[in-house]
Amino acid sequence: MLTHPTFDTLRALKLDGMAEAFAEMASQDGSADLTHAEWLGLLIDRESTSRETKRFESRMRTARLRHVGAAPEDVDYKTRRGLDKALFQSLLTSKWIRDKRNLMITGPCGVGKTWLACALAQAACRDGVTVLYKRTTRLFDELELAHGDGRFPRVFKALTKTQLLILDDWGPDRLNASQRRDLMEIVEDRYGTGSTLITSQLPLFTWHEVIGEPTFADAILDRLVHNAYRLELEGQSFRKKEAKMGDEVAAN
Repeated sequence: MLTHPTFDTLRALKLDGMAEAFAEMASQDGSADLTHAEWLGLLIDRESTSRETKRFESRMRTARLRHVGAAPEDVDYKTRRGLDKALFQSLLTSKWIRDKRNLMITGPCGVGKTWLACALAQAACRDGVTVLYKRTTRLFDELELAHGDGRFPRVFKALTKTQLLILDDWGPDRLNASQRRDLMEIVEDRYGTGSTLITSQLPLFTWHEVIGEPTFADAILDRLVHNAYRLELEGQSFRKKEAKMGDEVAAN
């Protein structure tokens, strides 16, 4: 471990990126040829990178994604499932979030809807966007409990203030009156201020029935769908394909 007053001072000031770079450069022979300005530039670059990495890691922890390792670079465009490559790559830029637009990803079970949503979320976190992932059924359970124990204002604020809210696995159970009201309040507060990404096995035309009450359904879907991008996937479940391949390998 380097023992140097400057190193200790950088640590004390919580400039950990600079401290690490200082220790590395101090141990390298070639660094002696650098000018003071070059030394300072390298230290500042390392500190900036370190801080951005920490902010990204913090956003990822807050997002609580189901697939933390879903990276944009690993998206499978080759498997035939109706994924629009050009549209998806444009979504990875997070411009749709900056524009306060929504995204609906629909398709049968196992075609990768949640994984794709998490890949988009990771891309958004890299771009400095705040994200919150919620499985829809568990969200409604959480809201019901929050109404009873006084946490609702805090939970509601977290849902409405995040820049990207992911509601995973929408449907198929019909909403009750309390769930409709909560969803309406969330959608209303987020309208024009944030983006919502919804995944569902159900085609979009059935969502009206899931919400149940026509007046609420019209109001909710109008705010969610009218400015939304859509990814309508198809094909066989990846899990079934993997299980079949495993069986074939075992048989051989």
